[in-house]
Amino acid sequence: MTGSPRSSGAGSPKSLDLPREARGERLDRVLASLLPGESRASLQRLMRDGRVRILGRPARPSYTVRGGERIEIEIPPPRPSHLEPEALPLVILHEDTDLLVLDKPAGLPVHPGAGARRTTLVNALLHHCKDLSVIGGIERPGIVHRLDRETSGVLVIAKNDAAHRSLAAQFKARTVRKLYEALVWGDPRGLDGVIDGPIGRHPFARVRMAVRPDGRPSRTVFRISTSFGEVSFLEIEPSTGRTHQIRVHLSFIGHPIVGDSLYGGRRPLQDAPRDVAEALAAYAGLALHARRLGFAHPRSGAWHEFTAARPETLQSVLDRLSRGSPGGPSDEAGSP
Repeated sequence: MTGSPRSSGAGSPKSLDLPREARGERLDRVLASLLPGESRASLQRLMRDGRVRILGRPARPSYTVRGGERIEIEIPPPRPSHLEPEALPLVILHEDTDLLVLDKPAGLPVHPGAGARRTTLVNALLHHCKDLSVIGGIERPGIVHRLDRETSGVLVIAKNDAAHRSLAAQFKARTVRKLYEALVWGDPRGLDGVIDGPIGRHPFARVRMAVRPDGRPSRTVFRISTSFGEVSFLEIEPSTGRTHQIRVHLSFIGHPIVGDSLYGGRRPLQDAPRDVAEALAAYAGLALHARRLGFAHPRSGAWHEFTAARPETLQSVLDRLSRGSPGGPSDEAGSP
């Protein structure tokens, strides 16, 4: 029964034989592909706790698979969730038995983090939905992908594990179409519109990511929608989905997103034209919006795309900038 667990049920031991075709790969990656209910991070934790054994010895995540080895895994029963449902407002773009598509507002964290157990999207989902997928863990029910706290826009939520697996596979295969919009400092017209730069954890500031040689391959494509001189409005399609990818890449090429205090998006305005300075001074958020998301429906396979209108604050600053620039970006959002 190569590559399949020999027993099931949370808290019970599992055994499996590693497939021959996985030879040369890292153990944590192989196990994550064989156990769809477990992430690489959760498997790494199990290994650190001594709950994964290979050939009778504790296994390391970086172990290089030879193929055919017997793996013993002890997966503890899930801890009860202490998250509380909250009746927070949700902007629902679409809902059916398998998924929920939302327009997440800026300022709302997707899931609980250190010191934040309430007022997250997960708290709102627990109030709205009877069932959510549990593949992501008890702290992240239904969460297939995420947006940063200050990023607004389209987010898809899985209501069951089958939908979660399908959507996660599409994100991994990079068949999901993602379109973002951002207002950035400067005018990147001299660049080719493609940013290839591996992204990893910043060596000193652990809350930040950075382009670094030992990072994971990352690619971002952008187009200039409108240039206002001091700032430009971009359409962005990330080919990969690394943490803070768009913010890191745009900062890397010298055009950070307006309002991004973490990656250099706060700049003095004393040299800017008065109308530009006034418009930007009135904007206090992160000027990044997940405009559109497209994917194959987990049950029917039919292609769907969903669009979120720009937040009023972002549209307002664009309108003010556009008054002196004919042909500025217009807002034509709505569910396709």
